[in-house]
Amino acid sequence: MKIHVKVAPKKRATLQIKTEYIRLDSALKLSSVVSTGGEAKFVIQDGLVKVNGIVCTQRGKKLRNGDFFEFEKQQYEVVTCE
Repeated sequence: MKIHVKVAPKKRATLQIKTEYIRLDSALKLSSVVSTGGEAKFVIQDGLVKVNGIVCTQRGKKLRNGDFFEFEKQQYEVVTCE
């Protein structure tokens, strides 16, 4: 007997920036995932954020065009707009 499981697709939003890169902690604040820099620090240090599919504990990780980060099953793609 085979069991078929449907996995809900992850939501992906776009985070537009006007600079070459944005730091991970700033990206979390800008996307309203967290409300303060202190909160960003804790969720990153606790290993709750993934960057490009890999757990990242670096607050200053530079995210560039095409990178994405994930927190609580929500994905955000960084897009540079001109």
